[in-house]
Amino acid sequence: MPTRREFLLSAAGATVLLTVGGCAALGGASDNAVESAAAVTRVFGDGMRLVAVAVKYRADVSAAALEPSQYGVAGRTVERVYVAQSADGAPSERGRFVVVQLNPYDEGALLTVKKGRPANKPANAAPAKNDPGKAGDKGDSAPTLKAAAAEVNIGAQTVQTSVVINEVFDDFVQREYADKQTGKTVRYNLFAPKNIEDGKRYPLVLFMHDAGVTGTIVKAPLYQGNGAIAWASPEFQAQHPCFVIAPEFDEIIVDDTSTASNYLDATINLIKYLQTKLPIDGKRLYTTGQSGGGMMSIAMNIKYPDFFATSYLVACQWNPALLTPQMKNVKWWITVSQDDAKAYPGEIAITEKLASFGAKVARADDWDAQWPVDKFQTAFDKIAAQNANVNFVTFAKGTVFKTAAEANAGGASGHTSTWKYAYNITPVLDWIFQQRRA
Repeated sequence: MPTRREFLLSAAGATVLLTVGGCAALGGASDNAVESAAAVTRVFGDGMRLVAVAVKYRADVSAAALEPSQYGVAGRTVERVYVAQSADGAPSERGRFVVVQLNPYDEGALLTVKKGRPANKPANAAPAKNDPGKAGDKGDSAPTLKAAAAEVNIGAQTVQTSVVINEVFDDFVQREYADKQTGKTVRYNLFAPKNIEDGKRYPLVLFMHDAGVTGTIVKAPLYQGNGAIAWASPEFQAQHPCFVIAPEFDEIIVDDTSTASNYLDATINLIKYLQTKLPIDGKRLYTTGQSGGGMMSIAMNIKYPDFFATSYLVACQWNPALLTPQMKNVKWWITVSQDDAKAYPGEIAITEKLASFGAKVARADDWDAQWPVDKFQTAFDKIAAQNANVNFVTFAKGTVFKTAAEANAGGASGHTSTWKYAYNITPVLDWIFQQRRA
């Protein structure tokens, strides 16, 4: 039986069949033809990117006869060409798909389009001037998406993509929850683990976006970065099957006076509601967020200190005077950049306050956002060995910037660059899932 994505490809409509004359990829079938081509996207820390084109043929293609040099994509760098049995499948000896893998960091690969900065907020403004507004203010700053499309050259023929496959992103569904207590309607994205077993309950991750995604585009938290997507990826789900929810808030949910909007209670009530409808393990509820979303996570921990098993806080801060002694046992992992003029000193103040209550704090100030996997693992092992309930990690100064242009961008660049990397650190995400509420 064809997969859902294969069905989408075959249902692409009146796509013209293009015979690829003399193409060795035909595997001996001289009348083989292209049925359709799909643009394949993937979400990275900085947004959604077009990463491949999957060309579907009428009949099987032989990997042995494939000539990769015949395939090109206009304006893009081809990294690999291979045969597969599905548009998003692994390489195979035979299959109806030829996948043209592209360099995801090509110019033009990024599909997420941020809204321009208001005239009263120049790019070189001091960080303190970049506050998003007051809690409860309506906002419309969510990024949009460019259409995912590509032109594939196969020998002498040209094929336009006619459908789009969004990896992981397409596995989320959009829902609404009307909260009677607050009067708020929470619009959110929901991911459910595959192959749910009868009688088994699964963890839930709540991801909350930053102020730059505030608006009414419900899917925006999924494509602006990978704070939600990371937990739903096939690799993570293979180890930690879980539910993921990512609300899209239409107003500023927290502000720099450490005030939260009524969406705090509405979102908690949403989770309570979902627990009555889905097989969710109430002892394994996790919250995370970047900037404003992380601030809301802290506010939730203050008001509901026993609700979440742990929190992953990325590039955020809060008034430490609002923390309470009841929070001494919270389990937190904090990631922030030393280039973040507000969140870095803010998190130092928070961890010192928690330590004064009796929390055990482990701290590392030398992490590099550009480290390979093995370096992250070694650094993680070092801090995890301290068995602290609050782990505070900072990216060393300059390491969240890949280029000089990024480093010299000024404003809040050190702040916003943090979450490009924070959700890519596998051992940290694994640590979150080791925690359970007593």
